Amino acid sequence: MSYYAKRLIVVLLFVLLMVIPLVIMLLAPQPAARQLWRDAGVAMGFLGLGMMGWQFVSPVRLRFLTEIIELDALYNVHHRLSRLSFFLVLAHPLILIIGNPYNFVAFNIFSGVWKLIAGVVAFVLMLLLVYTSIWREWLRLSYEAWHVLHDVLAAAVLAFALYHIFNVGYFTAQPLQRILWIVYGIVWFAMIVYVRLITPLRLTQHPWELVEIIEERANTWTLAFAPVGHAGMEFRAGQTAWLIIDDSAFGYESHPFSFSSSALQPERVEFAIRELGDWTSQVNEYPLGTRAYIDGPYGTFDLDHHPGSEYTFVAGGIGSAPIMSMLRTLAETNDDRPLRFFYGNKTWEGIAFREELERLEQILNLEVIHVLEEAPEDWEGETGFISADVMGRYIADCSSCIYFICGPIPMINFVTAELQKLEVPRDQVTLGPRQLVRPPGRVFVEQYEMA
Repeated sequence: MSYYAKRLIVVLLFVLLMVIPLVIMLLAPQPAARQLWRDAGVAMGFLGLGMMGWQFVSPVRLRFLTEIIELDALYNVHHRLSRLSFFLVLAHPLILIIGNPYNFVAFNIFSGVWKLIAGVVAFVLMLLLVYTSIWREWLRLSYEAWHVLHDVLAAAVLAFALYHIFNVGYFTAQPLQRILWIVYGIVWFAMIVYVRLITPLRLTQHPWELVEIIEERANTWTLAFAPVGHAGMEFRAGQTAWLIIDDSAFGYESHPFSFSSSALQPERVEFAIRELGDWTSQVNEYPLGTRAYIDGPYGTFDLDHHPGSEYTFVAGGIGSAPIMSMLRTLAETNDDRPLRFFYGNKTWEGIAFREELERLEQILNLEVIHVLEEAPEDWEGETGFISADVMGRYIADCSSCIYFICGPIPMINFVTAELQKLEVPRDQVTLGPRQLVRPPGRVFVEQYEMA
């Protein structure tokens, strides 16, 4: 089965899981005296809760799922569907109140009717969940504190909401509907246990230690790790992992990075990290021997998933990290396929891995094209941005070429549009990890610069 067919099946299955409660409701026998607006309000609640519950899939980082759908795509879908589920859940009480203003008494938490109080509590907690996510920086919540609060609030919303639907309404009295919500609740809370207990326990069995810190150009540091008591980690060149530099794997301080080392050396893995934030600006201060844990590998931005007879790489800034992993791996296998690397940077002195790229040009069938925004006076190379004009000067015919693009989001969008001008088929273009979103309202970029 093709990669795109698998993606389509996963998407359809995900949609089906979210709408099954609604389908059961629509197919169930309808009492004659039941109003349409009441059923519409219940339907919005079912659809919103189902959509919200299955958002636990993204943070779990299921390996088989990340082999089909890119990590950043999963996280972007997570945040988009979270917003949509919020408005659907919000529509649930609004429709009921508009249809019959007397239903507003359900918001009286002093009524003593727990099945109604649970719904109100779930609704208030959901508002708090959204508020703390969007306004995290204004509230001066650290990411770690926000993450704990986010998990607790999300679990509490689901618990109170499930109690509410099990004790209110005609439709949840149906055995099939009731069984479905019980199964959903078990699966959702199992995902919480998996990500907060099982995954850290698994990582604890495979610790790593920091063995070398290499200073690169442009405020970039390469951190090298060696396995402690195990054989290391097999990964594909270009893949991503979550790095935890801590004595314990149970903390919330994890950061996503692409491997920058060769995939043929599982006993030593490296991550190239540019100083872009509070944590990344201090990575060079860790003493050698520091304990670490690596959760991975993840992603499909790699040579094995996208085989070709010729490769063109396009990167901006530290988006070159996964490209370096690919080039280093190809060099170790003495690969002779034609390779082309368009590397965009602001200045000549700010090009990470500049000297190594010159060495790789001597080993591989590789041509590196540097594109500078601020070129020195004696510069004879390309300037500005990696445009169709620039690429067209080096690409005569690449009908079988595979393109890998990684870097800042604006650069990726720009280059993708420029490749369309060159009539490059979309299925020959592979986009790297553009961003890994932390809280909504703030894009957290560990290794990929933002323009």
